[in-house]
Amino acid sequence: MEDESLKRIYQKLNPHLNELQRRLFGGAVAEELGYGGISTVSTLFELNRNTITAGIVDLKKQEATDSKRIRKEGGGRKKISEKDKTLKTDLESLIEPYTRGDPESPLRWSCKSTRKLAEELNEKQHKVSHVTVAELLDEMGYSLQANKKTVEGQVHPDRNAQFEYINKKTEEFLKNIQPVISVDAKKKELVGNFKNGGKEYRPKGDPEMVKDHDFLIPELGKVTPFGVYDIAKNVGWVNVGIDNDTSAFAVQSIRQWWYSMGKELYPSAQSLLITADSGGSNGYRRKLWKTELQKFSDETGMIIFVCHFPPGTSKWNKIEHRLFSFISQNWRGKPLISHEIIVNLIAGTTTTKGLFVKCELDARSYPKGIEVTKEQLSSINLSMDDFHGDWNYSIHPTINKS
Repeated sequence: MEDESLKRIYQKLNPHLNELQRRLFGGAVAEELGYGGISTVSTLFELNRNTITAGIVDLKKQEATDSKRIRKEGGGRKKISEKDKTLKTDLESLIEPYTRGDPESPLRWSCKSTRKLAEELNEKQHKVSHVTVAELLDEMGYSLQANKKTVEGQVHPDRNAQFEYINKKTEEFLKNIQPVISVDAKKKELVGNFKNGGKEYRPKGDPEMVKDHDFLIPELGKVTPFGVYDIAKNVGWVNVGIDNDTSAFAVQSIRQWWYSMGKELYPSAQSLLITADSGGSNGYRRKLWKTELQKFSDETGMIIFVCHFPPGTSKWNKIEHRLFSFISQNWRGKPLISHEIIVNLIAGTTTTKGLFVKCELDARSYPKGIEVTKEQLSSINLSMDDFHGDWNYSIHPTINKS
C-alpha cells in the first residue's frame, strides 16, 4: 500500500481513535512495513517514535486490551517546555546571534548542533538531551539544512566577530533603555498595474488583470521604501521616496522616524545605535552618510553610534526578516498601482507578535553626485571604536568637540 493511501486512512480514523487505539494502530502498521516502518509511520501519522514503539510492545501483551490504561484527554506527562518556563527563551538566546538562512522564509535554521546546544542549556541548569533540543527547534520553526552555494563573494575573516560585536552592543543599549534601530532601503518598486509576485484569495476564475510587460510608466516612476525598525519596541517606520536613494535620503528617513515615533518612545534618549549594511546609501564608505548623520546629531543632541554588517551579509540585518519580509507578504499578489496604495499596504502590515508600522510618502528631491569637501569631512566629530573602526564608530554633536 502506498504511503499516501496509509496517510489518508489514518486521517479518516484518527478522530475516532483514543490514545491506546492510536498507538496500537501505529505499531501494527510499523510492524507490517518492516525495516524503517517506525520512521515511516512517525512521518505519515505525525506520531512520536516512542509512541509507535510502545504500540508494538502493547500488541505483544494481553494487557494492551485493558481499557483502564487509556488516559483521559490531556493526560500524560507534560512537555518539558511547559514545566521549564525559560527553556525556549534560553534556547533562542543561544541561537539568535548565529541564526542563518533566508529571512524571507517562514523557517529559520541554526548552524549550531543539537548536542552543542544541549550542552550549553545544561550549563544554564536546564536538564535536556539533544533529542529534546531537536524537538524544541522543530516547534520553534527551525529546520535542519544542507549546505547550499550562494553568491556572497569572499567571506571576511572578521565576519562572525562583527556579528557578535553588534549583538553585544545592541544588548548594552537595550539594557540602558537607549534606542536601537535597524535600517535599510528595500528594493525599488515599479508603480503601476504590474504583476506582483504571490497569490491572494479572489473569486474562482477571476484573477486580477495586469500588464503583460513591466515597462516604466514615466508619470508614476519607481519608489524606494527606506525602513527603520525599532528592535526593542517591534515597530517600523517606512519612508517611501520617489527620487534617488542617496545618503541624504537615508538620514532623512531616520530623522522622520525620530520626530514621528522615536522621540516620543525614548524621551530620555542620549544616544542612538544604528545597525546598517556596509553598502548602499547607508554604507560605511559614504562620506555624505556621515556628514548627514553629523547634522542629525547636532539637531537632536544625541550621540549617534553606527555598526555596519560585514560585506555580503545584508540579509542578516534585523530589518530584513522582522519588517521587510512581512511587508512583502502583506502586498503579495497585489499590483502597486499608486503611491497611496503602496503607503497603505505598508502601513497595514502587522504580525501576531505585535508589529506596528507607520509609513509616509517622501516627495523631496535627493540629487545624486553631491561632493563632500575635505573641510566638511574633517568637521565631523567622529570617534572610531577599537574593533574595526571602519565598521563601528560614533558621531557626537559638534558642540562637544574639543
